[in-house]
Amino acid sequence: MPVPCLTFRDLTLGYHRHPAVHHLNGSVRRGSLTAVVGLNGSGKSTLMKGIVGVLKPMSGSCTVEKGTRIAYLPQQSELDRSFPARVVDLVSLGLWPKRGLLGRITAEDKERVSKALMSVGLEGFELRPIDTLSGGQLQRALFARVLLQDADLILLDEPFNAIDTKTVSDLIELIKRWHGENRTIMVVVHDLDLVREHFPETLLLARKPIAWGASRETLRPENLLHARQFHEAWEEGAPWCEDDDAHVVAHHHDDGHHHHAHHDHEHHHHGQRDHV
Repeated sequence: MPVPCLTFRDLTLGYHRHPAVHHLNGSVRRGSLTAVVGLNGSGKSTLMKGIVGVLKPMSGSCTVEKGTRIAYLPQQSELDRSFPARVVDLVSLGLWPKRGLLGRITAEDKERVSKALMSVGLEGFELRPIDTLSGGQLQRALFARVLLQDADLILLDEPFNAIDTKTVSDLIELIKRWHGENRTIMVVVHDLDLVREHFPETLLLARKPIAWGASRETLRPENLLHARQFHEAWEEGAPWCEDDDAHVVAHHHDDGHHHHAHHDHEHHHHGQRDHV
């Protein structure tokens, strides 16, 4: 029997009494690599916040297997880049779970920070202020921090948004390495071609789960169409909800051919997050 890392029982999450994720049931297998996809406003970021415990369930439950260490990387738009920190300071935050907030950084820790920076291609960047980094460099630094956290469950919210193609492929290699180490990984992704190519499993959300399982099955055109129709019907009936990207998935269901390059580059962040 596969061991679940995460179990959802009729989980409903939301803000100010407005549900954003409805009636999610099922479990995420330990050691699995899952993409979470759906239109903007479909509840993807909300689900991540619910798993990490930032958001309490309105009803139902989300149970993380006992003893699981979690690393959570929110969207870049949620980070304060003006904070006067250097790359080494940002990456060293990954040592907190082991060292505590005021724990002394040892020579061994410094060595681990250097190795993590080398793993993400930022060797020699230790003393660079974070506000001088490009989007891709910042994301590499954030992945180095996750590396140091040595977590069992890794949650990444749109890590490929608004970054260059080279960085995307380097970060995907890192995710595959974590997957090879039997860590459980969930990633919010916009680009469905990336999902088809690199992610074995996919959860398709439109506030409720539309399909969940092997990516090829989940991303069938009829499921994508169903997700879009459900989403649009919901939008019409829900004036309190705004949606700024109602064509992300629509793009993909016309024929079997996908003519676009990286979706992230077409839809840069405009404070883009799951709006509810």
